[in-house]
Amino acid sequence: MGMLTRIMHFFGLQDEVEEVYEEVAEEQVVLPNKRQQKVVSIHSQPTVRVILCEPQSYEEAQVIADHLRNRRPVVVNLQRMRKEQARRIVDFLSGTVYALSGQIQKVGADIFMCTPDNVEMEGSITDLLTQDT
Repeated sequence: MGMLTRIMHFFGLQDEVEEVYEEVAEEQVVLPNKRQQKVVSIHSQPTVRVILCEPQSYEEAQVIADHLRNRRPVVVNLQRMRKEQARRIVDFLSGTVYALSGQIQKVGADIFMCTPDNVEMEGSITDLLTQDT
């Protein structure tokens, strides 16, 4: 401030001049996150298709085994077959399931569920079948 400005300010002829300081905001540097977020879809696994088979002859056991080899669970209804052929199919499928590290389980009268190793079966309903009969 100059001398004249001080004298004028002293007598009230001039308002006090305020020096204005502007604050310069520092720019914030945003660094990209080096870790990429992993997004997992809920539906990332393919749907499992269950095959229902009602073979009429022993020759159809190979088709059922092919489904198991392609990692598809199969429900086999043997009610329309003769007992000897049904037993042969169950024996064949038991060997197939064993070779594929899968499971076979009786779920009804002459109805079997065969699963490959990528499908787990839990529980049992055979106890209910024996109580009803």
